[in-house]
Parts: sequence; structure tokens; C-alpha cells
Amino acid sequence: MKASAFVYPWDVAGDPQAPARIAALGVEQVTLASAYHSTRALTPRHPRHRIVTAEYAAVLYPVGNRWAGRGLRPYPAGRWAAGDAYGEAAGALSAAGLEVHTWVVLAHNSRMGAEHPDTSVVNAYGDRYPWAPCVAQPATRAYLVDLAAEAAVRPGARGTELESLGWYGLQHLHAHDKTAGVGLGDAGQYLMSLCFCPACRTGYGEQGLDGDELAAAVRDALEPLWRGAADDGGWPTVGKLLGEDRAAATRAWRDTTARTLQEQAVAAVRAAAPDGFQVLLHADPVPYHCGANAGVDPAHILSVADGVVVPCTAGPALLTPFAEQARTETVLAANLTVVSGMGGSPDTLAADATRARARGATELRLYHVGLASDGDLAAVRGALAAR
Repeated sequence: MKASAFVYPWDVAGDPQAPARIAALGVEQVTLASAYHSTRALTPRHPRHRIVTAEYAAVLYPVGNRWAGRGLRPYPAGRWAAGDAYGEAAGALSAAGLEVHTWVVLAHNSRMGAEHPDTSVVNAYGDRYPWAPCVAQPATRAYLVDLAAEAAVRPGARGTELESLGWYGLQHLHAHDKTAGVGLGDAGQYLMSLCFCPACRTGYGEQGLDGDELAAAVRDALEPLWRGAADDGGWPTVGKLLGEDRAAATRAWRDTTARTLQEQAVAAVRAAAPDGFQVLLHADPVPYHCGANAGVDPAHILSVADGVVVPCTAGPALLTPFAEQARTETVLAANLTVVSGMGGSPDTLAADATRARARGATELRLYHVGLASDGDLAAVRGALAAR
């Protein structure tokens, strides 16, 4: 199976040894961030630094002219990736014989939420989620579609992977996160991620729901969970807590909103890209899930994109719904964490890849070679050499 390693531009820029070191792992491709959220990252081998603090969501290349005069526009990176850090890294990696694909984070932007609070998801209690732009709002959708096209189709890139192309909700490691005191489960996460901004209230109205009545019903549905009741998990619990008809109506609005955004973004990338450019989405096969791996309907998304990148660190089960809908040319990339300190298991990479292949995986994604220790990378080299 073809393997690709996730890489940040700052892993490569300023480190002339990085491209050869990455190529020596045995990967054929790198998935290089061109638009990314705020983060604090370790760089254990870089000759100039050990910690990079990306202070806000930014593009890692010079911002294009299409954004002139627009209220919502991408932010250029600060000192952590100034100038064309993406382009510098991409050129060096290509020179080392690696195929470069872009890695584009979309509906996950805390600075946008801070500077344009009306763009954020608003929960049933009126709390805003500044990290989560509401993907139902027309201006936000236009911004995301244009960002997808610009950040994906960088010079020399052979494809892209679009992350967070759908609903983002409560579940997010944000600053010093203190939200795990109550085990909400899938149902609670869904209810706490329903948005009540004006655009979503209008959307609920189109489904026959009154926004105020729905918000009150969501608050009532959550009360047993705040008191410690067990969430028996999954969509049936949402129907039981909220009522089957209400639950179905919220899904109808949210599913349509996410699907049409995904269709528009992929179409915009294809329109800007050369022939043969590959478009993948980071995806979860449970449509009502929120987050970096957007909840999707497998049959629909595989009719739109060339394939998906699926989280498999906890096991390969999420691949199966996609494999059941795959065509001969569909890319099913199993995303495996290879950083021991982040819950990965590089020592079992070969066995994990074999299990993923048995569930339909056609490629591997390795998260994240810039963050991994020398010992972790040695295990990766050994596993890939044994393919």
C-alpha cells in the first residue's frame, strides 16, 4: 500500500536534512499542511527550534488576491511560518522524490470566531463555539469554498486532503480543556453541537421546527445527562431524548447543509486543479458526527470525492462502511498515529496496516512524522520496509 506522512512546513523549512530523512522512512508521498489551525508542536530534530507555536489558524503561503475587500478572509501565518513556508517545504520534499499533496483544515478557526463572533456555532444555551464556524451561513460557506480551492491547489501539488469539511461541534481540545467532567457520549455531543444561529434557525423552520421550541427541547433532553444519567450511545438515544420527529428534522437540515458544502468545495477544487488532481476528505462514516473527520454518508461522499482518509488508530472498523461503497479507483486511506506519546503504536504498524488492508484500505496515512521521536521513526522505517 502507498504510504503518506503528514508534515508541517516548519518541520522542513530551515532543516536541510528533513526531506531525505522523511523519504528514507519508505513513504512515497507527504501530506503537507497549507492551511492549518492553531497549535503548539514539538520539532524534535530541527536544528533551530524545538517548539513551534502557531498562534492562530492561518494559511502557510502568501494570501491570494481573491480576498481583497472581503470581510472573511484567511490570515497569513506569523513568524512560525512566514512568507511561503509551504512552497519552500514543498519544493524541498519534491526534490527528494516525494509526491506532495496539500493538507487543508477548513471549518476550524478560533481567530475567526474571536474576530467575527456571529460566524460561530451557537448551542441551545446561547453559548458560542469560537473554534467552530457555522457551515450553514452563506458568507462562511463562500469563504470555506474559496479557501478550499486556493489552499488545495498549490504549485506542484498532486492532490489534496480536506479536513473539517462539515460540522464542527463541542468536541474539541481547546486551550486548557476542562469539558470532560460529564460523559456526554454520542447523543450528548450531538445535542451540544446543534447550532442556533439565525441561519440554522431558518433552516430548522424549513423543516417545520420552531427555533426557540427546539432549543428548549434540546436543553430538556440534556438535563438527564447533566445529572449523570448513562448515555447508551448513538442515534437511538438522540431520538429518545429529543423525540424521533424533532431529531429527524435536525438531521435533515444538518445533513443537507454539510453535503452541499462538500459538493461545492470539491467542485471548486476540481475547477482550479489540473487534470488528475486527487481530492480526498478526512471523514467519519457516521453522518451525525462532528469534528475534524467530518460525518458523512459513505455512498454520497464517494460519489463526490476520489476517496477518504479514515481514522484507524483505535482499529480499522470505520473503513468498512466506505469499503462497501467503494469503486475500483476509490482511495481508502487508513490514518494511523505513529507517535507513541500521542497514543500511537508505531511498533505494531505492520500488523495494523494488514488489518486495515483486510477492511478495504488501499493506502496508509501516518500521523505525524514531524512530531515523532527517533525511536518511533525507526519503527516506521522497519514496518514500511517489510511491505
